[in-house]
Amino acid sequence: METIVSGARPTGRLHLGHLHGALKNWVGLQKDYRCFFFVADWHALTTDYATPQGIQQSSIEMATDWLSVGLDPQRCVLFRQSRIKAHAELHLLLSMITPLPWLERNPTYKEQIKELVGKDLSTYGFLGYPVLQAADIIMYKANKVPVGVDQAPHVELTREIVRRFNQLYGPIFPEPEVLLTEAQRLPGLDGRKMSKSYNNAVFLSDSPKEIDQKLSRMMTDPARVRRQDPGEPEKCPAFQLHKIYCTADEIDYVSKGCRTAGIGCLDCKKVMIKHVIAELAPVQEKRAALEKRPAEVGDVLATGNRVAQEKAAETMDEVRAAIGL
Repeated sequence: METIVSGARPTGRLHLGHLHGALKNWVGLQKDYRCFFFVADWHALTTDYATPQGIQQSSIEMATDWLSVGLDPQRCVLFRQSRIKAHAELHLLLSMITPLPWLERNPTYKEQIKELVGKDLSTYGFLGYPVLQAADIIMYKANKVPVGVDQAPHVELTREIVRRFNQLYGPIFPEPEVLLTEAQRLPGLDGRKMSKSYNNAVFLSDSPKEIDQKLSRMMTDPARVRRQDPGEPEKCPAFQLHKIYCTADEIDYVSKGCRTAGIGCLDCKKVMIKHVIAELAPVQEKRAALEKRPAEVGDVLATGNRVAQEKAAETMDEVRAAIGL
């Protein structure tokens, strides 16, 4: 069975963007692959090193959502990155052989330097986080890494680092392949990408009332200023959710209603909202049960930590022997 490795930075409660961008894919992959999914708490420090106080609670919140959507600890390994110290050792060793220009050309590095203007990102940790990411991936000898198109360059950098390591020290690591995730860019309530930092998200743990209230006020086609104004569905952020959640007949109905002003925006959104609430109902039921047993999430992570630690120890024995340490 081939191995999959992926992780996510702990940002607290997860939202619909996470569900459709990664989690549904992870749930499907655990059936056919040996999966390692980790809480990337060290990676959280690359941008939030000055405010680390919430990382612990955010890690638990995120793992709770993982279990609620269907990740099964009997089928996959769920663990915390910082609990496996071998990641730091492999990161150090890989940093010795990674040329600086490889890191400086990273498109995400350049983008975040421009976007996160309120934070000092002129740190080695931020520049070098792709090397830590490479260590995370190859520690478990991943064959594939599920990512969106925007993250594919990170996996390619990992492949370059693997090739350089193998040339220097022998064939220890496989070159991980990109496993592209087919996921739409989910818009938030204001039309921008759904994000906790934008305060425009629908969280998986939101109550049906909260979901209805949030999505009812979601941005629509700006051309529909008045009820009688016709609109264009493809220019409406809310319509992107219709395409994910609604049936073909419902999409046809709201599309015609929008273009002819035969249906109001609120009535249009109500068609989609009922599906969102229905999809999240079993997720929220499982989350509520987990919240009554708070130790269970910690136990799942502790078990995953032990499994990951054993595999990491095997890998590092090979690495040290290959380098001659």
